[in-house]
Amino acid sequence: MLTVTSKDVTKIAYDKVGQGPSLILVTGAFSYRRFPGQVQLVNLLSEHFTIYNYDRRGRGDSGDTQSYTIECEMEDLQAMIEEAGGSA
Repeated sequence: MLTVTSKDVTKIAYDKVGQGPSLILVTGAFSYRRFPGQVQLVNLLSEHFTIYNYDRRGRGDSGDTQSYTIECEMEDLQAMIEEAGGSA
């Protein structure tokens, strides 16, 4: 497990698997990076891509803050984009 720090200092947990162009996977509202279907998808895609599979804030091994905002979710994704090479 790796972590990246979001703009509000929240730690975001992720796994990095595979090789090739970067691909960031964003799970659904009730999922996390180790959900069996998510792991299966990572295994299929990692043959062709470097997969960044992260836990959205408040899920899995990622941290959270008192007040939720969609802007925080966007900042988390921006931190992942920067970690993956800077563009999406």
